[in-house]
Amino acid sequence: MIAAGARIGSECNICSHTYIEGHAVIGNRVTIKNGVQIWDGVTIEDDVFLGPNATFTNDAFPRGRRQPDELLETLVCRGASIGANATILPGITIGQNAMVGAGAVVTRSVPANAIVVGNPARILRYVAQD
Repeated sequence: MIAAGARIGSECNICSHTYIEGHAVIGNRVTIKNGVQIWDGVTIEDDVFLGPNATFTNDAFPRGRRQPDELLETLVCRGASIGANATILPGITIGQNAMVGAGAVVTRSVPANAIVVGNPARILRYVAQD
């Protein structure tokens, strides 16, 4: 489901059982596989891949019906890839061309070209630059 107000770029592939909240921003040529949730405050730049069931969060201290005073902004930069079942905590930046391994729990920002894996996600190495 794509909520009213969400901004979606051109040539995106958005698969089934995906939820995109109304203040989320999706760039061009983004692939969003099944079961991904993208909440308010999340921006996905161009040419990003989001694997099945990748999950974003936007509230660092969720409590029942209480709405947060502000949502933390999350940014996934151009060309990044996020593996299946990865969880991205709020206020994180995933750098350009970075890769997040399947099942990783990203608790802090990821530098450009880094490959991160694990819980909490740690840098494994860097991808070769073109």
